[in-house]
Amino acid sequence: MSEAASEAVAAAERAPAAGEGPAAGVTWDLSDLYAGPDDPRLESDLAGALAAAQAFAGRHRGRVATLDAAGLAAALDELEAFEEPAHRAGAYAQLLFAADTATPRHGALLQHVQERSSEIRNALVFFELEWVALDDGAAEKLLGDPALARRHHLLATMRRHRPHLLSEPEEKLLEEAANTGARAWSRLFDETLASLRFSLAGREGEKTEEEILALLYDPDRETRRLAADALTRGLRANARLLGFVFNTLVQDKAGRDRLRRYPEPAADRHLANEIEPATVAALLRACEERYDLVHRYYRLKRRLLGLDELLDYDRYAPVAAAEGRRSWDAARDLVLGAYGDFAPELAEIAGSFFTGRWIDAELRPGKRGGAFSASTVPSLHPYVLLNYTGNLRDVATLAHELGHGVHQYLSRGQGLFQQDTPLTTAETASVFGEMLVFRRLLREEDDPKVRLGLLCGKLEDAFATVFRQVAMTRFEEALHAARRREGELPIERVNALWMDANRPMFGDAVTLRDDYAWWWLYIPHFVHSPFYCYAYAFGELLVLALVQRYDEEGPAFVPRYLQMLAAGGSESPSEVVARTGLDIADPDFWARGLSLLEELLVQAEEAAAALLPS
Repeated sequence: MSEAASEAVAAAERAPAAGEGPAAGVTWDLSDLYAGPDDPRLESDLAGALAAAQAFAGRHRGRVATLDAAGLAAALDELEAFEEPAHRAGAYAQLLFAADTATPRHGALLQHVQERSSEIRNALVFFELEWVALDDGAAEKLLGDPALARRHHLLATMRRHRPHLLSEPEEKLLEEAANTGARAWSRLFDETLASLRFSLAGREGEKTEEEILALLYDPDRETRRLAADALTRGLRANARLLGFVFNTLVQDKAGRDRLRRYPEPAADRHLANEIEPATVAALLRACEERYDLVHRYYRLKRRLLGLDELLDYDRYAPVAAAEGRRSWDAARDLVLGAYGDFAPELAEIAGSFFTGRWIDAELRPGKRGGAFSASTVPSLHPYVLLNYTGNLRDVATLAHELGHGVHQYLSRGQGLFQQDTPLTTAETASVFGEMLVFRRLLREEDDPKVRLGLLCGKLEDAFATVFRQVAMTRFEEALHAARRREGELPIERVNALWMDANRPMFGDAVTLRDDYAWWWLYIPHFVHSPFYCYAYAFGELLVLALVQRYDEEGPAFVPRYLQMLAAGGSESPSEVVARTGLDIADPDFWARGLSLLEELLVQAEEAAAALLPS
């Protein structure tokens, strides 16, 4: 084969399959990471990182306790420098796979990089174990040294994990086993969901998961019903496989929790989120105590839609005059305009995602569903994936993921080890970005009917981010408890747990059909990040408090907000949020956020009263 032909083949392998939808052609350019899956730099980066890790271990194994503060700081700097290329390889493999899960070569590359990364981590696991084994007095003295000021939070956080770390051989075994365990099952879940196709009864054509979910927002009720039925049929047809994946991962977690001596299933998530279990419990209780807001809203929506009964597939039906769609260009301009209204710096950074081709938004067979922003490595920039179908919810998703991207971009200065935040504050900029777009839409709209529709859409988004995530957290709690108590769970048992967790949220305002019992099967957070969901509720209520503070202070708030984002994971969530003058330990903190949601609901009720016949 000629050189030109070889290059053409390589380019074809790098390019995703032709896409469709309103964002057709909007694909990311991963060449800032690597030229392609065969780029020799990728293997060179992995090999170089492994060699550096082995050399580092040869110099420092058994000697971490002898390092002074300057020596410990220098060791961390060295670790960060040679681990970054390995993280770059990992980010590339994950992004390539997410963009096209159907190409076996992408899955093989992901597996290869995970295995090589495990070798690197296992060569270095001694460092954390020796550091956390250090006497508390000696560790506190080192942490008080100015030479470690930049690394204080990182090192202190490592020590909080001490009760749950195992011996070095055990840690190495768990890391290696994860590649044929939890990581492999998670990959199977992604590939399965990406391959599913859903058919609407009596209508031609097949839909991907993202397309079928988008139809639940269609103004035509019959289309929504057909989409809901199609989703249920597709999930039920694959329930045996997906259910086994869930059962296996839940039991895998139970085994790891037992080995690491975590007292309950969510304990490791709380520790990683740097939040006290009592604070999470207070958040969940506060939200459950305001389920009445959900009931009030859906009773209002039933009247607005003119229905005798609101069924589960009616929850996201657009209120009249607010179902308008947006082209990709219009969505871009709207989001960048809203970001620029708040801070030109935000709009400039967000604009780079479009001009630099850091976004993959088109609909495409084999592409992973959902949306995310990947921080990659500090020397480069984040990448955003979403599946843009053109409705207003997708505009909000674009604003959400760009919020993540801007947050990750601003925090790059904290370095590889501290650029990412705990999940508790990871949703701050994303939800704040959604709020900026909502406010711009509301500000520019004069038609009372459209304004009502916008208010309803925002309430539904907020309810999905707060109350639905709380219900899903309760489902996870029940699922993990039942699996540990009863053994492998039949699908029907998990279905019942799902319905038991969701019914209190909707009360008698929404009728959940029996079909809804199967809809836990497609939610990726349960698979990839157990107990992630409460972080969304945390983030939404935090953002409502931040918006309130912004309204009080005006432009003076902006630099403090940007400083909070730039801090990344270099401080605890309470310290980061304190930069804006808020205290998440305040018992009334959650109530304040929920009261702002009620204010939005009152606005919607008053707007509806002016439009509905008496």
